Amino acid sequence: MSRALVVFESMFGNTAEVARAVARGLDDHVPTEVVEVGAAPARLAEDVDLVVVGGPTHAFGLSRPSTRQDAAGRREHPPVSSGIGVREWLALLQGATGRRAAAFGTRMGASGLPGSAARGVHRRLRGLGMIPMGSPQSFRVVGMDGPLADGEAARAEAWGDELGIALAVALRGAR
Repeated sequence: MSRALVVFESMFGNTAEVARAVARGLDDHVPTEVVEVGAAPARLAEDVDLVVVGGPTHAFGLSRPSTRQDAAGRREHPPVSSGIGVREWLALLQGATGRRAAAFGTRMGASGLPGSAARGVHRRLRGLGMIPMGSPQSFRVVGMDGPLADGEAARAEAWGDELGIALAVALRGAR
């Protein structure tokens, strides 16, 4: 039995919302678990065939402890992810080589601007010897606190569906 694992880091809930939407799309094809990065396993279970990882764009890339602290200080409510971030989790991750992976991120502003958490996650996944499934995806947020821009949750769910179809095809070909 195979399954997918969606791991996210989120400050204000927008990246968590994207993660849940991606999981809804995936879940039509493979059992999918969504996990906040602080609760994510340091070693991938044998039955995880796809890992989808995402985080918010901070200072043109993946968050760091200092950028998370700065973002948390600008809000009256505590951040969704208050422990380690995706950058630190990926540095600790074991059992990833040869697994399929996909990357996403959230960002303010129009597409085409420099910097992307999604691209940073994608590079790190490849560096772990994982097999990329498609290009990294960025989902737009309106303002620092959000919400997601119109249509982005639906786009994330459709992307999850595409990933699920591609995974099913890849697993059939591997048999």
